[in-house]
Formats: sequence, structure tokens, C-alpha cells
Amino acid sequence: MTGQTVTDLRDGETPNAGVSLAGEGPSGRAGKAATEGVERKRGDPADSGSGSDGAPSGHGPASISASHDSAAAPAGRRRRRRRKTAHKSDTANNPAPAAKAQAGGASALAADAQGGRQSGAHGEVEGGRPGGARNGKPGEKKGRRRRRKSGREIQGRPLAPQKAPGQIRPVAQPEGSGHASAAVTAAPSASGAFGAMAPAVRRSADDLYAALDLGTNNCRLLIAQPTRPGQFRVVDAFSRIVRLGEGLDATGRLSDDAMERAVEALKICAGKLKNRPVRIQRLIATEACRQAENGAAFLERVEAETGLKLEIVTRETEARLAVAGCSSLVGRDTDGLVLFDIGGGSSEIAMIDLTESRTNRLADHIKAWTSLPVGVVTLSERHGGCLVTPEVFAAMVEEVDAMLAGFNPPALPAFSGLGDRRIHLLGTSGTVTTLAGLHLDLPRYDRRKVDGLWLSNGEVDRMLDRLLSWDFEARAANPCIGADRADLVLAGCAILQSIRKRWPSERMRVADRGLREGLLNEMMASDGAWRRAGRNFRTRSQRSSPGENS
Repeated sequence: MTGQTVTDLRDGETPNAGVSLAGEGPSGRAGKAATEGVERKRGDPADSGSGSDGAPSGHGPASISASHDSAAAPAGRRRRRRRKTAHKSDTANNPAPAAKAQAGGASALAADAQGGRQSGAHGEVEGGRPGGARNGKPGEKKGRRRRRKSGREIQGRPLAPQKAPGQIRPVAQPEGSGHASAAVTAAPSASGAFGAMAPAVRRSADDLYAALDLGTNNCRLLIAQPTRPGQFRVVDAFSRIVRLGEGLDATGRLSDDAMERAVEALKICAGKLKNRPVRIQRLIATEACRQAENGAAFLERVEAETGLKLEIVTRETEARLAVAGCSSLVGRDTDGLVLFDIGGGSSEIAMIDLTESRTNRLADHIKAWTSLPVGVVTLSERHGGCLVTPEVFAAMVEEVDAMLAGFNPPALPAFSGLGDRRIHLLGTSGTVTTLAGLHLDLPRYDRRKVDGLWLSNGEVDRMLDRLLSWDFEARAANPCIGADRADLVLAGCAILQSIRKRWPSERMRVADRGLREGLLNEMMASDGAWRRAGRNFRTRSQRSSPGENS
């Protein structure tokens, strides 16, 4: 050491400690270590560079040359970074020795800490630690490690604990129950999935309900999930024109072709129901199976070939279901309404009075109802649906008028002044939805634009005149009618015209819904589906609140 110019860094000249990887300033430990001038060589013991009297020891210099100050320190940092990178690679490739080294290092830290308390009188302390506390073994020097707060990345953003789908949240255990809490936490599998063995939690809000309506003209299916009270979300749907009542009015029996079409459609419905976890389902058949001599035998065949067991409902039940399906379209400013469902073989009409003790169930306010044994299929077969002249149309209206003449409802307060704006018509059938599509001049039928639409008296009259001016080919070419309904639409308009004559109203509301929606509403209400859905919604809202992991 003789002849070498030495500058003691403790005289107040602090070297540049550099900038950390994250762009931060030098840490307190790094600055203190540089100030005290501790520079060890690779392989030297971890003793302090100076004794209690400040003289250099024989193991290494206690100071650094001024010419070496600007180059040696950055090179040392680079070497330390390379050693840290190599150490991390070895740990990742061979985790077992790293775990053993970590255990050994922990015991060495405890021993060194105790030794540091004994040697503290000699001033052998660096950055608040004993000089040998950073080395796992005597005679081995390791680079300084940057402090990283537990649970934080380099950017300093806290790491939120991740939870795999279906994994049960760990329950807080009292002190001393470490084994119980460890058993709850699922370890990652080889494929990277967490909580693979945790049982799936069943939520009632995921229950599905199914409703099937086999009518005289259509076969319809809805599978839905309850959401908010009084509402549901459609999961799957099916609708097909089968014309089950074709020829029924003349023969009194279901034809073989009609039954074959219906069975094929029901097989598709059976496949949809099989592929869904349906909680409750209700499958009904209406006028065609009620009126046909072989209706019961046909349903036995359906059960044998498709596995679906359908029930034949009464006309009163059918009227009640039609009302239940349209309850959400009745506003609070309505005192009364006439709801009608023009079907394929029958037409249900219900008079609803809402002036007294109004409840949420619209069907509870039915004061009078009737079911006409005529629909679009039967009426078109009697008068011919392809070539409909104004005279033929008038004859169909007169036939329905004669049926309505036999219906004598009681005097109701809401209907004392017909024509008032608080009284209106509500139609749920293919006839009124077709008129709404024509009124909107839709390039193709769109349920979202039709359902709930209001039509005035004048608008309905214009659409009826427009349909009467078209021949069969023009009706079939319209995208809102199509070839399947071109021969039925004017028969439905004749039934509508008769209802408008009996209950005149300034406006009519269109509903693209019916028996299926009524079935779903009644099943969900009686099963308490909306109460369970509300509880699950509140639970999910609490779990997703800020500051809490879901």
C-alpha cells in the first residue's frame, strides 16, 4: 500500500452511487456503504475494512483510489447484477437446492445477528447490520440485494390474490390453526389451474325454466333465466309453423301430415330441453288437441317418440296465461283494457278492470273473459284465405260478430266510458304483429321494434285497407308476412275488426308475446325464482364492491 495515493471517503466526499433499475434514487444503505468506503474483493472475508483505530487491515483496502473511483464502482454494480441474474436462473432451474440454501441462509442470518450484537462495540456495522449478515458462508461475498416490499412488483403496484373460477374463498382461521387454513387454499396443478378439486357452488339465479306451447298453427318453445323481479332473460327459443289443426274443422281429427310435422318440431324441442339444466318446465297443448277426436292419442305418440309429456289446458287457463304474459305492457295510467289473443283454432278475450285495489298480477284483475271457437286457420278454411275480396272479408267479420253477440259481460267501472284514453286494446297474436310490421315498413320482421308499439285507430284502418288491396302473391312477398301466413293474415284481421267494433278504442298496443311468457311468469313466481335471484344479485354486488376481491 506504500506509494499509493489514498483518499478516505469518510472525509465527506461521497461518490456517485448510481441510479436503481426502477429509476429511483440511491437507497440509504447504498449511500451509507459508499460513504464508509467498504469495497471488498471477490473471495475475501466479510470483515470490516478498518479496525477500531481507523487503520487499514491486512485483508483489504479501507479506501479507494481517486482515479479508480469513477470506473470501479459502475463495473462492480454490473458484476453484481450479472451474479444476481445467474443466481435467479439457477434457482428457477433447480428449486430444491435453492430451498435448502434459503433455509441455511435463515439460520445463518440469526447467528450473524447474534454475533453482530457482540461485535457492535468494535464498530463492525454496515448499514445497520453486522458485516457478515449478508453472506451465507464465511469467506464468500455476495452482491447487495435491492429491497423489494413483499407482495409488490417492480412498478410498486400491489398484487391482488387471484382466485380461480369455482374456488372457495379461504375462511379466516384462529391463531394456531395453520393446518386448517392451508387445507383450504388450493395449490396450482400441473396444468396451471387453481382450485381444481374445489366443489362448484350452485347459484339459484342460474336455474332455467322452460315453456312449450303446441297450438293449432305454431309450435313454440322458450327457455329463460330469471333476472330482476318480473323479468327474465331468454336463453333459447324455437318457433315453427306446423299447422296441426289443418283440416280439423272439416274432419274433426288431426291429419297424419299435420301430426308428422308437429312431431318433427317437438323432437327439436326435446333436444333443446335435454341439453339445458332446466329446473321446471311446463308443456301445454291448446285448441287443436282439445277439439280433435284423436288429440289424446296424438299426445301419447308424442310422449313415446320424443319423451315430452304435454297437457291439454282449458280455454280459461289459456286466457289467463295470455294475460299473465303481457302484464309488463300495462302502464300505471291504465284503468282498463281488453286483451285478446287471436290463435289458430280459437281466440281468447279478457276484460281487465284496474280501478280497484290494483296488484302486481294482472291476471287477478280479469273480470270477464270468453273464448271464441274460431281462429285464423279455421276461419280461413271456411271462407278461403288465398283469394279474399272485400265481400269475403265482410262475411268473415259478420261470423265473428255473431259469436261475440253471445258474450254478455257485467257492467265494469273502467268500461263505463268506452273511447276514453285510459281504456285501450292489447293484442297478442301474429295478426297484430303483422300489422305493426307493415306500419313500420320493416325490411324484415324485428321483434324489438314491434313489441310494445302503439297503433292509433286510423293507423290500423290504413293497414287493413292496404292488406285488402293486395293479392295472395303480394302478401306472400312481404317480409313481415311470408308465404306461410299469406292465406291466414286476412282471417286474423277479420277477427280483429270484430273486436274493435265491440270495444271501440282510440289506440291499440301490440304485444309480441303470449302463452309461453305467461307460463314462465307463473312458474318463476310460484317457485320464488325472483326472490332467489334478488338475493344472489345483492350478494354479487357486495362481492364486487371496491377494495374487495371477488
